[in-house]
Amino acid sequence: MSALNEPAGPAPRLVTQDEDRSFTSAELGALAHLYRGEVYRSTIWRTRLDNTTNWAVVTLGIALSISYSDAQASPLPLLLVGLLTIFFVFLEARRYRYFNVWRARARWMEKHLYAPMLRHEPYQKEEAWRDQLALDYCEPKHHISYARAIGRRLRRNYFWILGIQAMAYFGKIVVHPTALTSWAELWERAAIGPIPGQLVLTAGIVFNASWILFTLYIQRLDHLKHSDSGNIVAMG
Repeated sequence: MSALNEPAGPAPRLVTQDEDRSFTSAELGALAHLYRGEVYRSTIWRTRLDNTTNWAVVTLGIALSISYSDAQASPLPLLLVGLLTIFFVFLEARRYRYFNVWRARARWMEKHLYAPMLRHEPYQKEEAWRDQLALDYCEPKHHISYARAIGRRLRRNYFWILGIQAMAYFGKIVVHPTALTSWAELWERAAIGPIPGQLVLTAGIVFNASWILFTLYIQRLDHLKHSDSGNIVAMG
């Protein structure tokens, strides 16, 4: 995978009808083993994704335990865990780009080889998908950008983790050490050392709103890319 970040090569060569041929039984057997290998690699990398998410959940649980262990306990750990969660997002997005390579290849074969085979369709007449898969093996690269990987992981997992973190922080400063009675008291509880509470809360709102908007933007890009279900010249 040393060439994963290399730019895409030339467009795949389309085989003419005179050159077209069906897969032999030996070639179909080799493709079956190839498919099994891609599924295995995607499973391994999916496990690594789950590990990163587990780290984020555990650190959030520790922060909740510390901040809610006592009415006088500081809510600061809940703020710090938000930054740590974003670090986990960046780490998981990198892993997701590798996972997506193996997943996309396996899905590509399922869609263009096994599904037509099960429907008794002439899969051997569609040469473009073969050329695209061969090109991906000859010149491997990531199928999605780092930004899109971040957006997908936020949408699938970390949106909920960050939401729980934000609600836990707000609940902490509202109910501890006593129920909130005024705006001035809210600013005082939200303050961090010399940093005013208004600035801390504003930064928190901007922080979460920015990630929400970013996630929605990436979701829009994904929708536009995959809206053409008949596309056979792009993977991922």
